[in-house]
Amino acid sequence: MPANPEKLKSIKEFSHKNIFFAVARNSAGRTFVGTSDFKVYEVDISAAKPELKEIGGHESYVTSLALAGNSVVSGGYDGQLIWWDADAKKPIRKVAAHARWIRDVRVSPDGKWVASVADDMVARIWDAATGKKIHELRGHKELTPHHFQSMLYACTFSPDNKHLATVDKVGQIFVWDIATGAQAAKLEAPVMYTWDPTQRRHSIGGIRSVAFSTDGKLLAVGGMGKVGNIDHLEGKTRVEVFDWKAGKRECEFPGDKFNGLVNQLAFDPSGNWLLAAGGANDGFLMFLDLKTKKPLRQEKVAMHIHDIAVNSAVDSILAAGHGRLIQYDLKG
Repeated sequence: MPANPEKLKSIKEFSHKNIFFAVARNSAGRTFVGTSDFKVYEVDISAAKPELKEIGGHESYVTSLALAGNSVVSGGYDGQLIWWDADAKKPIRKVAAHARWIRDVRVSPDGKWVASVADDMVARIWDAATGKKIHELRGHKELTPHHFQSMLYACTFSPDNKHLATVDKVGQIFVWDIATGAQAAKLEAPVMYTWDPTQRRHSIGGIRSVAFSTDGKLLAVGGMGKVGNIDHLEGKTRVEVFDWKAGKRECEFPGDKFNGLVNQLAFDPSGNWLLAAGGANDGFLMFLDLKTKKPLRQEKVAMHIHDIAVNSAVDSILAAGHGRLIQYDLKG
């Protein structure tokens, strides 16, 4: 049976002193996490008493994980990409990938490429098997319109392995051609960027998440709407969905219940709904109906969700956040 948001239930929870910034899970159920103590761990969330088993570490926060064949690829605030042999618990290779904090790491659906984005405002594509740099994609501006350092938050590959989408702090979306490294499209979601010219002379927000639909036609981005008090994540959640080739915004979900950032997105394989996860002080899981263009279900979570791992059917969700991993089931 297809995944059913109405059947959402929590089936397992694992608490720990660490913040779980990243989670990745393979088809066999092996689960890996990146944490605030600079480490990469494996954890069996199905065990009666789950334990973190250390694989290795970075020199700062581990902010993203992706699986490339038998390797775990991690990115951190130290600017390094590290390929790990999870069984041997040792690095296969280390690459000084970026000059600033790495925000996201993704592997193409065919397992051939690794993409990374960071606050140096460059997206890079690497050969997953060798670590060789294939493309360096530049287009996102280093400074915001108000002359502060911008940030490049997230990236994702298209299902056909032909394109990479990247998103930044000021609400710009670039789609790149993998074969040539050329820009294929540029879109904007400026409502997700807030500038306070009076109290703090500071900006907040940005597009924090991006996902292609399973047919590759739609591109969803998530973040937060306009913020009144920029010292807090008090802006309402926001998701926008584009027909990216036509350059047309198909729908908007401005948020009517939760405050905070949409940190992760995942499309239902049937194309009926979109999952959005994130948080402010607390967290949320939202299921957005793409046909009615209204929320289908909105569930409060007792942690800020940084990352999620979903299976191909999107009927199993593992949420990673502040001090917790929570396993959800959506089977009808």
